[in-house]
Amino acid sequence: MTDGPERDEPDDRAAAVPAPPDRAPGTGDEAIAVDTNVREDRGRWIVEISVVFHDGAIRRTVNDYPTRRHAEIAASWIRRAADRDIEGPIHG
Repeated sequence: MTDGPERDEPDDRAAAVPAPPDRAPGTGDEAIAVDTNVREDRGRWIVEISVVFHDGAIRRTVNDYPTRRHAEIAASWIRRAADRDIEGPIHG
């Protein structure tokens, strides 16, 4: 008596895994460039990050802040942290 399938039977678990859907830009790729943007929306200051990959770009809202100065400080920190992860020469 065995607890699992016998060794000479094929394992069908690998065949049951569906193929992944089309990948979103940047999935698993190294970033080429990064930029942060600060904009006003209904009295709040929004920080967005834009990341460029070989196969496309993505833009995400990071957070909102009560003052422009707070948003600019946060954007600076985010940009510097992201720049450290990009390989190659510093881009300006």
